[in-house]
Amino acid sequence: MKDYSGVLSDLVDGTWEEPGTGKHYDIGIKSMVIRDTLEGEEAALVAALHHGKKITVISDPFTHDAMGHRIYNTLKADGQQVNEYVWKTPQCSDTGVEQIREATPDCDVRIAVGSGTVNDTVKYACYLDDKRYSVFATSPMNAFTTGTASVSFGGFKKSITCRGAEGVFFDLSVLAKCPPKLISAAFADVICRTTAQVDWLLSHLLFNTPYSETPYTLLAYDEASMIDNASRMLAGDIDALGMLTRISAIMGLGTRFTETTHSGSMAEHQISHYVDMFAGNDHPGSSHGEQVGVGTITMSALQNRILHSDSPPVMKPTVIPEADLHQRFGADTTNNMTGETRKKALDAASADALNRKLQTEWPAISQQLKEVMLPFDHLQGAMRNAGCALTATDLGLQADFYRDAVTYARYIRDRFSMLDLVDDSTGLESFVNTMPV
Repeated sequence: MKDYSGVLSDLVDGTWEEPGTGKHYDIGIKSMVIRDTLEGEEAALVAALHHGKKITVISDPFTHDAMGHRIYNTLKADGQQVNEYVWKTPQCSDTGVEQIREATPDCDVRIAVGSGTVNDTVKYACYLDDKRYSVFATSPMNAFTTGTASVSFGGFKKSITCRGAEGVFFDLSVLAKCPPKLISAAFADVICRTTAQVDWLLSHLLFNTPYSETPYTLLAYDEASMIDNASRMLAGDIDALGMLTRISAIMGLGTRFTETTHSGSMAEHQISHYVDMFAGNDHPGSSHGEQVGVGTITMSALQNRILHSDSPPVMKPTVIPEADLHQRFGADTTNNMTGETRKKALDAASADALNRKLQTEWPAISQQLKEVMLPFDHLQGAMRNAGCALTATDLGLQADFYRDAVTYARYIRDRFSMLDLVDDSTGLESFVNTMPV
């Protein structure tokens, strides 16, 4: 049995020492295991964390077949107090959270099996009910290790800080059998490190907002090798899949170090949120990771264009098109959008101050950002090798809808990104109308 946990074991133990600072971290996870197989180990892994507790194993129809039935049967055979709930209509929303709470009240611990939807819903339900939870993953994504849940409230997605999993378990033999597009989506949701870091560092350099290098120090252990081995992951290579799973877990841990999702979720995620919030019946069924990947390609193109310009952008006060937003999205969503945008909006005085800064510091600022940014061609080639969707057309989205997503995504969160920098200077229209879709 081969273990792929690597530096994650040191993080769980609290023995990892940050280079340069000597700092140690408590990531809040008591057990994290990545192995080529967990067959026969499931009951012991659960008992080590939840001995003597009443447990409910929660899966959806797909993750039940992939692993949920195996977990339940193993725990039952081990004599643990366990029930099973197969969630027929999973949705990570306020309604979905209430469904889980109402369907599984009589337990001390919930074990999530699967997908990001099951995991985040169970995570938030346990937080509200003050119950513990652990998760067995069925795909290599970063949602399992975060201390946040992405939940839709009345159609408006929010990232909510809550207690994370006590145990996170990855059986690579199961992950290798998941649909290839889920592996590609996981790769896309990790490679977005490049655009998220540029956006977050940009905000820090311009406005001195909080920023941390710690998540990126950890991601750097595997990123280059992950890119080099992108095509092997789709071929079911366990070593390559173990690397992707490890870096996905580290990506999710960014919230543990920073108490925010900024390190791995900036404008590329806002574009994905727009798709989920407003595609409605025309939503093609693309996953979060697939959408983030296309958003990453878009943001990389924009970031590379701006940062390779010799002239700094000339900023203007932010104009929030409230009438347009109201006509498109209705009163409640417009109120949410304007409230978020006002937190980062520039007035005349702040635009003038920012222009003075950009005039004197643009070469240094752009150089610092380029140092953490992957070149566009390198990023696009890696994503192609990993089988990722590269355009809105690949996702099954209409071109005009995706142009709207890029145009209006900046209003979804209060996070200042390259979308804000461009829209408050030259405007986004020229880029949006010429970008590949």
